[in-house]
Amino acid sequence: MARTSRIEGFYKLPISERLKVVREFGGLTDDEAMALSGFGGIDPSIPDSMIENAVGSMPVPLGIAANFVINEKEYLVPMAIEEPSVVAAASNAARMALESGGFKTGCDPPVMIGQIQLTGIADPEGARSLILDRSEELLKMANEQDPMLVRVGGGAKGVEARVIDTRSGPQVIVHILVDVRDAMGANAVNTMAEALAPPLEKMTGGRVYLRILSNLAVHRLARASAIWRKEAIGGESVVDGIVEAYSFADADPYRCATHNKGIMNGIDAVMLATGNDTRAIEAGAHAYASISGSYKPLTRYEKTPEGDLQGSIELPMAVGLIGGATKVHPTARASVKLLGVKTAGELAEIAAAVGLAQNFAALRALATEGIQKGHMSLHARNIAISAGCPAEFVDEVVKVMVSERKVRMDRAAEIVEDLKKSRQRT
Repeated sequence: MARTSRIEGFYKLPISERLKVVREFGGLTDDEAMALSGFGGIDPSIPDSMIENAVGSMPVPLGIAANFVINEKEYLVPMAIEEPSVVAAASNAARMALESGGFKTGCDPPVMIGQIQLTGIADPEGARSLILDRSEELLKMANEQDPMLVRVGGGAKGVEARVIDTRSGPQVIVHILVDVRDAMGANAVNTMAEALAPPLEKMTGGRVYLRILSNLAVHRLARASAIWRKEAIGGESVVDGIVEAYSFADADPYRCATHNKGIMNGIDAVMLATGNDTRAIEAGAHAYASISGSYKPLTRYEKTPEGDLQGSIELPMAVGLIGGATKVHPTARASVKLLGVKTAGELAEIAAAVGLAQNFAALRALATEGIQKGHMSLHARNIAISAGCPAEFVDEVVKVMVSERKVRMDRAAEIVEDLKKSRQRT
């Protein structure tokens, strides 16, 4: 039978039957099929209810970043990530910040933007003025869609309208600003935007196409700052090196992309551990980094008059504590409980602090011994295991590869053979 990805009713099959189809399609061995089907102790009904066509789960290492003091409160921060050295780097950066009191954070109210696209309007500026004049009417209609959100203090709070030029002509873009409280907010905002589309068409004579949330949550920013004493991080020359590294990222988008990626190493790991939407956070962060018209760092560093290092970060953080995987996934629920957070804003601030810590750690490594020194032994361990190194040889293989600075699978295999021969001779 010809292999095909067109499988009628695949989603209706039990998980065991889906896995059988996948195994045959991919020519998988028993062990490979077993690797796909693992649920890591989670009831299979949970992933089956979260996504379509579930066959298993993809476990990611979950580590705990220590030493975090944020607004004078102690935290152990769960981080889900596969990359070596990230958790250790964040913990070390947080420890170095303790001498100056840790991190100070803050955030805006949880206001998200719903966008409604109006096209084919003869008088765009006139339509814009009309929409703003009737904003109270529009807010009332929006809030009728979610009375529960309004009762807890949220709901539609404002209306914006602007005219943009596009390749198909001018369009009027309406923004409805919605306080979503402790949710990420996509469902509430999208429902309101869809409800406003027909009255806006009638009001302006235009045609609505898109009506959806924006992930560029400029009204929902989180901020964190810290001071690292020069004595705690290696001296004033290290402070100077970090400031110079930041200046490089500020001037060059090629460097800035990697600079901001390091920030997201920390933030994404916290988001994944708590069941939040890492893609939405990434999209908002990089769009915000470009909002000035050129791609810029999400962090800032400067030398204080005392010669210490002051770092800060600001970025959109559309996180939630209710709905989605945060409430469904048992690991996410446990991670939220470990953090002890009571509001989405507190979680956003923690993530911002971790992003700043992660970025500081990377810049400090780059400005001193280089990024590879701290990363090397962990990477070497992964390489040794990938090369099939027996457990009893792993530590020795890692030691040799790091000392030689030859962290490669072929070298790991050679060292294993040498160790085996040495053991046989003795």
